[in-house]
Amino acid sequence: MSPEQLQAATGCTTANAQKYAPHLTAAMARWGIDTPVRQAAFLGQVCVESGALSVVSENLTYTTASRLCAVWPSRFKAPEAAAQYVRNPSGLASLVYAGRMGNGLADSGDGYRFRGRGLKQLTGRSNYAAYKAATGLDVLANPDLLLQPQFAADSAGWFWHANALSPLADARNWTGLTQKINGGLTDLSGRIAAINRALKALGA
Repeated sequence: MSPEQLQAATGCTTANAQKYAPHLTAAMARWGIDTPVRQAAFLGQVCVESGALSVVSENLTYTTASRLCAVWPSRFKAPEAAAQYVRNPSGLASLVYAGRMGNGLADSGDGYRFRGRGLKQLTGRSNYAAYKAATGLDVLANPDLLLQPQFAADSAGWFWHANALSPLADARNWTGLTQKINGGLTDLSGRIAAINRALKALGA
C-alpha cells in the first residue's frame, strides 16, 4: 500500500501516511488481512481508534469533572466524585481499569501501565501478554514499544487476527465488527463512514 493510498483511505496527514504505510502493509500481510474489503474494514476501524493515525497512546487527561461524568457515567454519578481525577491520568486509569482485562488491583499500577497503546489502542495486561506470546515482543516489560510505528501497526493487525475479525469484514457486518473492536458501538456512524471511505480508496 502506498502512502497516497493510505492517505486516501484514512484521511491522515501526508507525514503519517509516509510513516505508517510500510508498517500497515506489513501488518496486514502478516496477519491475513488480505482482501480489499478486509483491508478497508481494518483501516476504517484503525482510523477511528487512532484519530486518523495521529494518536497511539490513550489520553486519560480530562480537564473537567463534568467531562469525566459524561465519558465514565457508571464510575462517576456526580462531578464531586470525579473531581480528584481531573488532570490525574494515572489515578483515573488505576480506577477504571483495575481488576479488568488481566490487570491487578488499583494499587498495582497496571491500569495506567497497560493503558491503550498502538493504532488499535491495545488495552489491559491480558492483551499485552497475549501479544507478547504471539510475537515474542516483550511489551509487558516495555509497554511503550507499542508507540513505535512498526509495533503500533503490528499490534493492530494482531488484534484483528486474534479476534477472528475477517469473517465479519467479509460479511460487511460493520456493527458486529465494531462491537468486537470497541466492546460497544461507540461512534458507529463514524466507523462506518471511515470504512466506506477506505472501501472507495481501495476500489472495494
